[in-house]
Amino acid sequence: MRETNSLGVKISKKDNAVELFKRACKIFSIESELLDPLVRCFGHNLVGIKNSSEQLILLELQIYGLSDSLKCREGRKDEMAVQHSNGSLTNGSFGIVRNSSITFSGRSGEAGCLGLTGLQNLGNTCFMNSALQCLVHTPKLVDYFLGDYFREINHDNPLGMDGEIALAFGDLLRKLWAPGAAPVSPRTFKSKLARFAPQFSGFNQHDSQELLAFLLDGLHEDLNRVKCKPYAEAKDGDGRSDEDIADEYWQNHLARNDSIIVDLCQGQYKSTLVCPVCKKVSVTFDPFMYLSLPLPSTTVRMMTLTVVNTDGTAKPSPFTITVPKYGKFEDLIRALSIACALGVNETLLVAEIYNHQIIRYLEEPADSISLIRDDDQLVAYRLRKENDKDPLVVFMHQQLEEQYIHGKLTSCPNALGIPLVAKVSYLAHGLDIRNLYLELLKPFCIPAKDTFNNNVTAGSTAIEEVTRIVDNVPVTGGVATPSSVKEVEPPSDAELQFYLTDEKGIVKNSKIVMNEPIAMTGVPEEVHVLVCWSGKLIEQYDTRLLSSFPEIFKSGFLPKRPQESVSLYKCLEAFLTEEPLGPEDMWYCPGCKKHCQASKKLDLWRLPEILVIHLKRFSYSRFSKNKLETYVDFPVDNLDLSTHVAHLNDKLSNRYMLYAVSNHYGSMGGGHYTAFVHWYDFDDSHVYPISQDKIKTSAAYVLFYRRVVEVS
Repeated sequence: MRETNSLGVKISKKDNAVELFKRACKIFSIESELLDPLVRCFGHNLVGIKNSSEQLILLELQIYGLSDSLKCREGRKDEMAVQHSNGSLTNGSFGIVRNSSITFSGRSGEAGCLGLTGLQNLGNTCFMNSALQCLVHTPKLVDYFLGDYFREINHDNPLGMDGEIALAFGDLLRKLWAPGAAPVSPRTFKSKLARFAPQFSGFNQHDSQELLAFLLDGLHEDLNRVKCKPYAEAKDGDGRSDEDIADEYWQNHLARNDSIIVDLCQGQYKSTLVCPVCKKVSVTFDPFMYLSLPLPSTTVRMMTLTVVNTDGTAKPSPFTITVPKYGKFEDLIRALSIACALGVNETLLVAEIYNHQIIRYLEEPADSISLIRDDDQLVAYRLRKENDKDPLVVFMHQQLEEQYIHGKLTSCPNALGIPLVAKVSYLAHGLDIRNLYLELLKPFCIPAKDTFNNNVTAGSTAIEEVTRIVDNVPVTGGVATPSSVKEVEPPSDAELQFYLTDEKGIVKNSKIVMNEPIAMTGVPEEVHVLVCWSGKLIEQYDTRLLSSFPEIFKSGFLPKRPQESVSLYKCLEAFLTEEPLGPEDMWYCPGCKKHCQASKKLDLWRLPEILVIHLKRFSYSRFSKNKLETYVDFPVDNLDLSTHVAHLNDKLSNRYMLYAVSNHYGSMGGGHYTAFVHWYDFDDSHVYPISQDKIKTSAAYVLFYRRVVEVS
C-alpha cells in the first residue's frame, strides 16, 4: 500500500454518514480528529456515489500524504474490498469513480505520495511550474484529466489549438500523479506552450498569472463541448429584473462556451456604466475566469527632487516629499511648493534630467505620478511668475579636456552637470548671455584660499563649512565677513565660450560673440546655449554641486518603513468601488452619441466553484515597472463572500476554502516563483511539507479557493 493513496471500498447503503466516517478512520488506522475536516461534508460528498447493486455502492477516498501509513484492516469479504490505484479490485469488478473523491492534507509528507511530485526547472521556468502545480491539484480538474477526457477534445474549434494544449497538460498531470514518480521534466509541455504562445518561448522569466490566464483559456477552447457556436444577441432590459437579464446573458454564454473550465472556474459579474452628461445607464452581465484585485494599502510615495534657484541666490537643495501613490502631478507640485517655501510670486518648472540634458518637462497637472520612475532624476527650477511670457534660456555645460588620440593632443568636450535655466526679457548681445550665466554660477564659486583674516573668531569652523556665499555675504555658517572674502576674478573670453545649440547640446550652430548681436530670428520660447569651460576655470567652481543630485527614490538612503498590510476583503471592496473610466477607456454613450468618461461599477453576481484571485502586485506604465510588497491577510479556512455578492443563490454556498497559492519572491523582471498546495511547498523539483501558519506571506500572488459545500 506504500504506492497508492486511493481506496475503493464496498459499503452498505444502509450505513449512515457517522458510521461511514468511523469506517474510514478504521481503514486508514488514524484518529478521527485527523479526519475532522471531513465531518462537515462527509455525507454530502462521499456517499451515494455509484449504485453497483441493490445493496452495495462504491466509495473512494483520496488522501494526500497518508499513503505510507495506510494499513488495510481485514474484514468480511462481503463487506469490503480494497482497490489499488491502477483500478483493479481484489474481489469485484467495479470501476474507479474519481468525480466523487475528496482531498485533504495529511501530516506525513514524503515525496513519492501521489500528487507530491516536483517539476524540473528548465531555465527560468519557475513561473510555469508554480502555475501548473496549482492547476494540477485543483479538485475535479484532477479527476477530469485522470479520466477519459479525450472524448471531449474539440478538434474543430478555430479558437482552440486542435487539442494539443489539453493533451500536453493532461499528459503532464498524469505523470505528476503517477505512483512513486520522480521530478518530472515539463519540456514537452513547454514546447507546446511556446508554439501557441510565442510570448512564453525562450527562457526568460515571465508572469505566472499571465501564463495561468492563457492556459485556462486554451484548455477551455480545446475542450469546448460546443462544436457549432450559435449567434446570440443580448436584448435590452425593457424593465425586466436583473435576475432575468443575468440568466439570459449566462445562458447565451453557455450556448457558446461549455467545458470543464467553464463548469469549475467561470463566474459572472454585473457591470454598470453611467454617462456623466445624460445619465444614461448601461447594464451588462459578463463572465470572468478570475478576479484581479488591486492592493489599496499602498497609499503614499516618497519622492526626492532637487530645487534649483534661477537667480543665483542659492545652491541646489534636495527635498523629500510625500505624495499620494496614485495621485497626479499637481499633488507633487503642491507638496514640493510647501517643502521649499515657494513664494506667492514664484512657480516651479519641473524637468527630467538624463545624460546632462533636459529630456522632458512635467507640466500637465492631470498626469499620473506613476509615470515617474524611482530611478528618474527630477529638477525643479524656481521661476518668477511675472517672467512667465519671457523666453527660457537653457545653459548646458561642456568641459574641454586634452587627450592623446592617435598620438596627437586633442581637445575633447565632455558634458558636465545639470542644465541651468533662467527667464529674461532682454537678450540682444552676447554680453547679456555671459552676464546671465555668471549670475547663475555665483552659488558654485569657490572662495580664494586666504578667505579668512585674523578676525576669525576662536572655535570657528574651516572654510569647507561655509555653505552659501552670495555676493560675498555669508548666508549660513556665520564665519566670514564681507571684507574677509576676496573677489573672484571673472573668467576671460577664452575660459568661457558660448554657442547656440540644439536641445541636446550636441550641435554648435553659431558662436556667441560678446559685443555682437545674437544671431536669432524673432523671439523664441526657448533658447539653448552650450557653454564650453576650460580646465583652469573648473578649479574655481564647485562643479560637484552641478553633477551630484539624487534619484526620485533610493531605498537605502531612507529608513525602512514598516511593511504595509491589507485584508483581502479590502482589496475586494476596492475592486467593486465605483470609479470613472480612464481617458484610454472611453465609453460610447448611445444617448449622447459620443465617447465619454463614464463611471463604472462592478458587482459579483455568480460565483464559480473554483475561485481564482489575482493580487495586482505588478504595475506597468509607459515609463515604469513596480512591484508592491504589501502583505495581504487572506482567509485560509473561511472566505465568506456573502456580503460581497449582489445576487444570493440559496442553493450554492458563498464560502470558500484556500487550497493553493502561487508565490513570487524578489523584484520585477526576475525573482522566483513557488507554490503552496494543501499544504506542501512546491519549489520546482523539491516538495516538502509546510505548516499552515506559514502560508500567508507578502509573496502571495495568485490565490486558489474552492467552494465549501454546506450540508443542511
